[in-house]
Amino acid sequence: MTARSFRIAGERDVRRLGFGAMHLPTEPRQARDGAIAVARRAVELGVTLIDTAHLYGWGANEELLAEALHPYPDDLLIATKVGVAPPEPPREADICGRPEFLRDQVEQGLRRLRVERLELLQLHRVDPKVPLADQLGALREMQLQGKIGHIGLSEVSVGQLDRAREIVDVVSVQNRYSVLDREHEAVLDACTAAGIAFLPWRPVHPAASKGADEIAAVAAETGATAAQVALAWLLERSPVVLPIPGTGSIAHLEENVAAADLRLSDDQFRRLDQLGR
Repeated sequence: MTARSFRIAGERDVRRLGFGAMHLPTEPRQARDGAIAVARRAVELGVTLIDTAHLYGWGANEELLAEALHPYPDDLLIATKVGVAPPEPPREADICGRPEFLRDQVEQGLRRLRVERLELLQLHRVDPKVPLADQLGALREMQLQGKIGHIGLSEVSVGQLDRAREIVDVVSVQNRYSVLDREHEAVLDACTAAGIAFLPWRPVHPAASKGADEIAAVAAETGATAAQVALAWLLERSPVVLPIPGTGSIAHLEENVAAADLRLSDDQFRRLDQLGR
């Protein structure tokens, strides 16, 4: 039986199927009102893990979640990310892991989310120009100050994860991963072995992807949608996987959340698992 919840850092229980807020529009007002309704509906449906980032609207996404959900339910964990600098034309957005920059983005996140502590703060990308010890050291310092609860990483290799764990207690990793995208298989295996939460972003494949026919076949057998099948596979792939599918539609949100109740047979899981091998 697939577990419905996971205890992050051994102390914070969340339902394993979360919500990614990146696709929630913040403007214009009518679209923003719809986005607020989606966020509130996610909580009504029992979602207890919502993922955002400073990068999403350069803080506007965090402000949207605060408008929609503050004061937050006791069981709701909002994870955010720092470490990407806004664009300065002609440059595009750039990774920035300078300690003073990370500290400033954490402070902004606290204000925008209207909290005294960011319960799960993830480094959006490792900056190759700054020593990893300096990047994580800045976050560890703010953790000791009580401004960060737990620290996670995003888009890292096994080697980076290993080095990071020598510096801080890493409780989560957010890498791109799905039934049709297994580039970070080794990272997931490392997280599974260590009991680290693995939050796959882009967890649902594009409809036109190679292998979609097999997913559609399993969907037909189960009476589910292809997206639900892809999410169900992730939930069965490892007990540390916490998918965070995102959408700006209440109908799609409800469809995604319902995937937590879908059970694949051993044969169906095996057929899907072979797609990425």
